[in-house]
Amino acid sequence: MFEPKLIETKRGNFEVFEKGSGEPLAFTHLYSEFNGYGNLMSQILAEYYSVYVINLRGAGRSDDQKDEFTYSMDDAVRDIEAIREALGIKEWVFSGHSTGGFLALKYAVMYPDSLTKIIAGGLCASYEYMRHPKSIYCDKNPNNKRMKEIFSRLREPATTKEERVELSKEWIMMSLYRKEAYYDMLKKKESGRTLMNKIDYFTSELPDYDIREELKESPVKAYIYSGRHDTQCPHIFNKEAAELMPNGSLTTFENSNHNPDSEEEQKFIEFIETTASY
Repeated sequence: MFEPKLIETKRGNFEVFEKGSGEPLAFTHLYSEFNGYGNLMSQILAEYYSVYVINLRGAGRSDDQKDEFTYSMDDAVRDIEAIREALGIKEWVFSGHSTGGFLALKYAVMYPDSLTKIIAGGLCASYEYMRHPKSIYCDKNPNNKRMKEIFSRLREPATTKEERVELSKEWIMMSLYRKEAYYDMLKKKESGRTLMNKIDYFTSELPDYDIREELKESPVKAYIYSGRHDTQCPHIFNKEAAELMPNGSLTTFENSNHNPDSEEEQKFIEFIETTASY
């Protein structure tokens, strides 16, 4: 289990869960809420790093958004930076998956001097993935209509717990290359509850998201990873981000969709071990 802490910063209070030893590493996701279990990726990271799993604004016991502090990606990075300062850490690693990966890229652009490296995947450096037909978020993708129906049902207060479980399962299945991995995931104790109001905020700011030019100037060492068959942020966009960054590299998981930590767990562990060797 990760040890819970409430960190007081100049931007408010944030719930953080700590575990592991070694180089300090921050881990989070833009619209997930964690508890003491963290999630599978953070558990793996804690074998090699001193990991701080962060509940961002509006999640868990962390402060909610205010007029001056929003759910935006930029404010999320500023909040994470304030947590680093409050913890007295000079510099650290930042790691994240999916929208956590988006934040990693943002962090590498906004505060490169605070980072020793980033470890991130399932990401994109711009809005373009939303237009790619291989992404379930594109209206040309065959799963897009059903995905929107699932999100709509999840937003309805009348949707029962049992229905939510089945809808979430269907959504997850869209992002698995090896479908039986879903049942392996159920056996693991982890957290990461999806907060629909934060998804809506993220979606609202996406059309203005494009940091491709800024990434070309970031000196941060970047370990980017991707599932070959990623249906959320297709492999091509992870490759693009890695190639844009002067010190970026790409690791591809050939038998994974959006979740290589679950679908190719042993290979993912070996990948994380490699990042800790430098």
